Amino acid sequence: MTALDELVRLLGPSPASRKPSADDWTEIEAYIASALPTDFKTFLDTYGTGVICDELVVFHPRGAGPLLERMRQIHERFGGSRRRNPDFHPFPFHPEPGGLISWGYDYSGDEHFFWPCARDPDHWKIVTHSHGTEPEVFDGPFTAFVLDFVGQLRNLDPHHGLEPDELEFLEPEDLAELAERGETGPVEPSFKPI
Repeated sequence: MTALDELVRLLGPSPASRKPSADDWTEIEAYIASALPTDFKTFLDTYGTGVICDELVVFHPRGAGPLLERMRQIHERFGGSRRRNPDFHPFPFHPEPGGLISWGYDYSGDEHFFWPCARDPDHWKIVTHSHGTEPEVFDGPFTAFVLDFVGQLRNLDPHHGLEPDELEFLEPEDLAELAERGETGPVEPSFKPI
């Protein structure tokens, strides 16, 4: 079973009723002067723009908040920041040669990029740029990264998100209510279109 098959099994059928078109990706791939990873395009053609596990936001070229517009904004902002403080940003950003290519973000404030470190986009790595820390590099592909991301959220401690001193004052029914609202603990796999 591929990582994409496993993601579809976990997230369930796509809530989007869309007919993908090869033309959806033409403008973006012209902008980055390369094809994008196949599994990335297949996932987004299947699910569209949305939020995975109420945390990881991904964009389709034809979704609400189109991918190309966001890519340009992120590349400009991060590229400008790198020009002002190159020591803080060890990777260049598109359109610099070998520059990171934006594809999404998470609600924790991390930006996620493709690192075009190989000729074949299906062998690109993923770079997560966390604010204030060194970027993390993950071996690709996209779907394996997302599967790992979902797995980490599924395996959170039941009291994740609470400070130890807060636990002291919460009753069991309060903890249950926080978990029910999704404010603590493990997260169930989901995809919500935007």
